[in-house]
Amino acid sequence: MDIPNGDVAFLKGQTMANLPPQRGKARVIVVDDHPVVRRGLAQLINHETDLEVCKETGSAQETLKAISEQEPDIVVLDLTLGDTNGFSLIKDIKMRHKGVAVLVLSMHDESLYAERALRAGAQGYIMKEEATERVIGAIRRVLKGDIHLSEKMSTRLLSQMLGGTKDHQSHLSCLSDRELEVFELIGRGLQTRQIAEKLHLSVKIIETHRANIKRKLDLGNAIELLQYATQWAQDSTNDRSQTD
Repeated sequence: MDIPNGDVAFLKGQTMANLPPQRGKARVIVVDDHPVVRRGLAQLINHETDLEVCKETGSAQETLKAISEQEPDIVVLDLTLGDTNGFSLIKDIKMRHKGVAVLVLSMHDESLYAERALRAGAQGYIMKEEATERVIGAIRRVLKGDIHLSEKMSTRLLSQMLGGTKDHQSHLSCLSDRELEVFELIGRGLQTRQIAEKLHLSVKIIETHRANIKRKLDLGNAIELLQYATQWAQDSTNDRSQTD
């Protein structure tokens, strides 16, 4: 489901991504910190007659340099990168290259991350578990200047912003982007060291994030945090399965 232009205040202007110039194929930069994933996505895109990958990158620094050099139409990026948080990269791209569209392709649950990605400046969000044709469809939709979200997520956001019911994830809005990543991974059953490795951070930093999450969510100890995060993960999985 596409969100029409002007329906929600914070999306105003997001749907004005430049159309690809009349030069043949739309140019795409693929950003993911896993080379195998990056290459697989690039091969998928390059099979299309109207799209071509002009650069693959694995970090924010590489990406910003590549955008300046390659002048892409769209950047398809994951949120988990080795040198920065994906939201920060989106903000940097939109600040420095306003005409470049951004589509987030991530493993992270859209119910937690999609709204934040749009607020950062992305024009779309799609999860990696989606079928390949949907990924290609999302790229084309964003290139046309539309917002791409799943139908469920579009309905949820419009309901919230037009004065409807509160989203059941709203109680997590007090968490920072990085704290939200840590919270989700706790809910998936990862231990502190595993989270540190996955996010390319030190164990000490992850422990600090855990402490901040407990304080912000008013949780007494690590067991309460684990129970809360695990229950959230289960609820999110159930929500997705009901719409599949």
